[in-house]
Amino acid sequence: MSMNRRGFLKGALAGGTLLATAQPVAARDNKTMPPEALGLLYDATLCIGCKACVAACKESNGMPPEFSTPEQYWDTPLDISGKTLNVIKMYKSGNGENKDSEKDGYAFMKVSCLHCVDPSCVSACPVSAMTKNPSNGIVGYDKDICIGCRYCVAACPFGVPRFQYDTPFPQISKCQLCRHRMKDGKYAACAEVCPTGATLFGKVSELHAEAQRRMALKPGSTTVYPRGKLGGVDQSYEGRVAQYVPHIYGEKEVGGTQMIKLSAVPFEKVGMPKLPERSYAATSETMQHTLYGGLVLPLLFLGGLSYIAKRNVKDDENEND
Repeated sequence: MSMNRRGFLKGALAGGTLLATAQPVAARDNKTMPPEALGLLYDATLCIGCKACVAACKESNGMPPEFSTPEQYWDTPLDISGKTLNVIKMYKSGNGENKDSEKDGYAFMKVSCLHCVDPSCVSACPVSAMTKNPSNGIVGYDKDICIGCRYCVAACPFGVPRFQYDTPFPQISKCQLCRHRMKDGKYAACAEVCPTGATLFGKVSELHAEAQRRMALKPGSTTVYPRGKLGGVDQSYEGRVAQYVPHIYGEKEVGGTQMIKLSAVPFEKVGMPKLPERSYAATSETMQHTLYGGLVLPLLFLGGLSYIAKRNVKDDENEND
C-alpha cells in the first residue's frame, strides 16, 4: 500500500468541486468604535524624549527594570517586551541637528498597544484571554485564562503583545491603558506624567478633534496645548505649531485604533507600518467562515483521503493479481 503527495493532491483537486457548490459567505465589515471609547493622542512634535512615561508605566504596572548597558545603573529598555509595556524610540537622519526634520534631523515615537477598534489579538485568541471592552474599547488581557499559545503575538500587525520567556510562569505583556487605575478616578500613567502633553488621554472622539485642530493650524504659529487628560484639570501651555505630516495615524489603519498619532516626519520613517484600512481580523474571519461554512474544508480534506484509500486498494488488488 503506497501513499504519495501526487495522489493526495489529485484527490484534493477532485474534491475541490465542493467549493464551487458551497454557499458564499459575505465578507465581514470592520467593527466600529464604541461611542465612549478611551484612548491616547501622541504628538511626536511635542515629545522631548525624557521617557518619564516609560518610568511611570513601569511603576504603575509593577514591571521590573530592563537593562541594556553593562553598568546596569538604571532601567534602559530598547523595545517593548515582557518587562516593558511602553517605550520611546528615536529616529535620526544625517547629522541629526534639527528636531522633527526628515533630513539631518531627529524625532521620537511612542511604542505601545494601540488598542485597535477591531483587534486581531482578540480575534485570534482561542480562549478569550484577550478581550475588548464594549464600552470604553480597551483591549484587556486575563492571565488566568491564557493558555500561552501566543496566537495574539503572531496576529498583531504592530507586534505589540510580548511573551515572557524568562519566567517559570509566563504570560503575555501589553499596555491595558492603566484600566486598573480607573476605578480610583485616575487615567493612563504615561499621559499623567508627560511634561509637554505629547501623550494626552481622553475620549477618542475628542482626541480626534484635537488632532484635526492642530493639523489645521499654520506651522510656526502659537497655540495652546493641553496636558494630562483632555477635558480634565487645565494644565495647558502655549507652544509653536510644527509642520505636521497630513495624516492622523490610527484613524483608518486596520479599521482604526484608539491610540492616534501625529508626526512631522513620515510615519514609515519613525517605525510605524503602512497598513490597509480593512482590519486583519475581518479578513481572517471571513476566510475562516468561507472555508469552514458547511464543512467545506473538512469535506475537501476527507475527499482527498477517500481518493487515496480507493487508489491504494486498487493498487493492492493489481499487485495480488
